[in-house]
Amino acid sequence: MRFKTLPIVLVLLCFFFYGNAQKKDFGYMDLFDLQYATDPQISPNGEWIVYRRMKMDVMKDRAVGDLWLIKSDGSQHQKLTAKEQSESSPQWSPNGDRIAYVSSTDEGAEIYIYWFNSGKTAKISQLPSSPGSLTWSPKGDRLAFTMKVESKAPVVAKMPKKPKGAKWAETPRITDRLYHEADGRGYIKPGFSHIFTIPANGGAPRQLTSGDFQHRGKLSWSPQADIIYFSANRNEDWEYDFRNSEVYGVGVEDGMITALTDRKGPDSNPVVSPDGKYIAYIGFDDKVQTYQVRRLYVMDVDGGNPRVVSQALDRSVSRIVWDQKSEGLYFSFDDKGNSKIGHISLKGKVTKLADDMGGTTIGRPYGSGSFSVSKNGTLAYTKTRPEYPADLAVLKSKAKSPLRITDLNQGLLSYRNLGKVEEIGYKSSVDQRDIQGWVVYPPGYDASKEYPLLVENHGGPILNYGDRFSVEMQLYAAAGYVVFYPNARGSTSYGEEFGNLLYNNYPGDDYQDVMDGVDYCIAKGIAHEDRLFVTGGSAGGIMTAWIIGKNNRFEAAVVAKPVMNWISKTLVADNYFGYANSRYPGQPWENFEGYWKFSPLSLVGNIETPTMVMVGMDDLRTPPSEAKQLYHALKLRKKETVFVEIPSASHGIANRPSNLIAKITHTLAWFDKYKGSDGN
Repeated sequence: MRFKTLPIVLVLLCFFFYGNAQKKDFGYMDLFDLQYATDPQISPNGEWIVYRRMKMDVMKDRAVGDLWLIKSDGSQHQKLTAKEQSESSPQWSPNGDRIAYVSSTDEGAEIYIYWFNSGKTAKISQLPSSPGSLTWSPKGDRLAFTMKVESKAPVVAKMPKKPKGAKWAETPRITDRLYHEADGRGYIKPGFSHIFTIPANGGAPRQLTSGDFQHRGKLSWSPQADIIYFSANRNEDWEYDFRNSEVYGVGVEDGMITALTDRKGPDSNPVVSPDGKYIAYIGFDDKVQTYQVRRLYVMDVDGGNPRVVSQALDRSVSRIVWDQKSEGLYFSFDDKGNSKIGHISLKGKVTKLADDMGGTTIGRPYGSGSFSVSKNGTLAYTKTRPEYPADLAVLKSKAKSPLRITDLNQGLLSYRNLGKVEEIGYKSSVDQRDIQGWVVYPPGYDASKEYPLLVENHGGPILNYGDRFSVEMQLYAAAGYVVFYPNARGSTSYGEEFGNLLYNNYPGDDYQDVMDGVDYCIAKGIAHEDRLFVTGGSAGGIMTAWIIGKNNRFEAAVVAKPVMNWISKTLVADNYFGYANSRYPGQPWENFEGYWKFSPLSLVGNIETPTMVMVGMDDLRTPPSEAKQLYHALKLRKKETVFVEIPSASHGIANRPSNLIAKITHTLAWFDKYKGSDGN
């Protein structure tokens, strides 16, 4: 009997070792083979889901997406159209017989209709600018959308006529607007976004709103289709009162605009209840501080009796959708580094429905993703775990657990060794608060060996990392580093008080939260004092520069796209108008000492750590001039440093796959230079 089973055992062993031999560690070029799901829209009857399927174009060096259909049980997975142009923003008609979406053409983005039963598609618009916020009317006979209407730039001086054939310089670009440029977009052409409608079978678009105000964001039709509700800031001083917005209604026939809210603070994302009695919206009373939780409000449809519904939930509310009985709303929220979907009754009772929404920011493990709900309460959403980016998941209305219906990366990740991600928790030495973080172990981790520790500080700082898939973390781990990424104070998903601890104290005690996490890892044997490395981008770059200005414990650092000088940053960044009083009291010239106190440049005389400084050359959020201040200061002090400028990169370096790879390869090359022997 023993000899009969021996061949079977040998076959199984050979299969095991051969199967493992086929696996490789996650590599740089694998980024171009990753795919992920975004914007899942479930049909009204809950049977079908249309979603945008994203992938990386290795030749064009960018993410591209088109629309796919799949049944809610995971069957009949198919591309929506035969087109290869970009497709996005799918919206089911009220009875589920059509899908409206936006697709690119040679002339620009246009609105298309897909007829579900016939599979035919047609372009129904011819627009001068790209449409947004597509929304069906209740009867399915019209679509509402937003679109920018350009206006002329100001003219200061009249130039003389140039001679025929002369090659003069371009005409000067003149602006008199507060907000005139945006990171990733560059110069913003003058103009205002307005609300339009268009017949669902095609025809001329009709502009509903007017005035020199921006009308953007979610649109919601009244059940009678006579009013469209939206959010905007139509105050006279709207440019400078930029945090404020109100909920309005505009008459579909007469264009009459009525304000339904009136308070200091943002009111946004209005959604009319199915019975037409209420409008739900998101907002808060602006206390002018660093972080404020977005709450769910409900008012009568005429604007009367506004009341907060989510007062007991100390988390920001997003993506609200009414249930069909008008008794409550579905919504999403982040809790302790995990994005969740819940339901809240009009009395404020919260029921958590699903975890792990996200996976659409694949570079780093930020919160992201979205969901939709059918009339029978079936949820479709993007689900992620550290092992995979966004796939589609479905949760039936009475089911106890979701069903993951896609595995978009099965052909890749089944044959890759990924680093194991483990949650850790520790106490801050500042005030004994609970701090959450995660550790990523290299593939094949051996606890008896010593590994270098790479600390990765997240951006924001009003954001959060979590237990989500991340290309950067996996590539760092594949290079042999244990990666530690914490959610220090100021991170979202822990409540308003925790997030607002950075008000007039940034960088501040969040520095100690990070260092306490490093000490925790050392105490657990995960990290070792003489093998520490630190990096981070944006707010993470600020923290990294602050850390090496406060101590010399790290072998090397990579400071990416930092703010080094709050005085200069505040007045040159694209969002320069948004810092005073919410970050530090007053404007820089009113509070020079306060702004300087929290500028990492004030500590540059202490830095001994070999430091790579990195920035995107087109960054308008933390401009290259900020990074240069650190690099030039270190050069003047004759400290080990190098300056890496990434071409064609805005603040979002990872927007182009090759730039994401460049960021990671340069970071690892710098750290490898100083990590010495492998310690094994």
